[in-house]
Amino acid sequence: MSRFTRLGLALLGLAVLAAVSLPAQSGDVYTPKRINKVIELFEQDQPVYYTQVNGGGYEEGVRLAQTWADYITYNMEHSPFNMDALRGFMQGLVDGGPTKSGHRTPTVVAVLPLGGINEQVMWGNYWMVEQVLGSGVHGVLLAHARTPEVVRILVQSSRYPHAPKTEGIGEGLRGSGGQGFAARIWGVSNQEYQRLADPWPLNPNGEILVGLKIEDRHALENAEESVAVPGVGFAEWGPGDMSMSYNVQRAEMPQVLVDARARVFAATKAAGVAFLNGMNGDNIIAMIDEGVLIGSGPGPEAADRGRRHTNRQMPW
Repeated sequence: MSRFTRLGLALLGLAVLAAVSLPAQSGDVYTPKRINKVIELFEQDQPVYYTQVNGGGYEEGVRLAQTWADYITYNMEHSPFNMDALRGFMQGLVDGGPTKSGHRTPTVVAVLPLGGINEQVMWGNYWMVEQVLGSGVHGVLLAHARTPEVVRILVQSSRYPHAPKTEGIGEGLRGSGGQGFAARIWGVSNQEYQRLADPWPLNPNGEILVGLKIEDRHALENAEESVAVPGVGFAEWGPGDMSMSYNVQRAEMPQVLVDARARVFAATKAAGVAFLNGMNGDNIIAMIDEGVLIGSGPGPEAADRGRRHTNRQMPW
């Protein structure tokens, strides 16, 4: 065997070793195991990263179908509550997909246009949850989730009546007739959609994520009980609104905000759900090592660093 042949075989061996040891990249073959990409990543103990849109319709959906982000927050808290636009957005994601990981669409979590101030507000507006989920999104996020009673209504509003019974959670409130569009977005039959459209991790087979913003001093008083309500999948501490609630400057990060973040973070750990926090290129590794599982708006380069840090195998 010549010296050049031996060298070629050695280089080939190194290339094979590199291919085995490196995490999967965009374009690699991957077969999704779930509809909800974020839940699939959580089950692999992987952090996730999101970007946000403030409204938008079909064209925006097509443009974001190949987003760098694992999920998209569709914000209706301070943007119009427009179901036609949201349905168009979801259809655009389908038509522009699938994702690089092979999922039909990125996960979409819609921020509801109401605050969880009290039970009366929730009962008067629970229909919004059904409308939003009927658009085919994969989760809902409630602002100002102040009490566990409010959260129980949110979870109940996210379920069908036939969902497995859970102590402390009333019978599901979603009705028949609204599943057709969502089922088409997910690429499943109406019957299969009704089986899968249930909050995770309450239902291990569920594909819906229910999130909470514990973002003012009133909500903070009940953080532990609210986050522990069965059906909650993640929570955040909302530094912007929390700083307004305490009338302090967010940029200065006074002790009261440090304590608020620590309390919500501890509540999520105790409940076994994901904690959401802002990330950037300077702090993303530290945040991941701390245990933050959802990164808010880190951008593609920082998210790429995070994925490599955790040796993610799902293509991105």
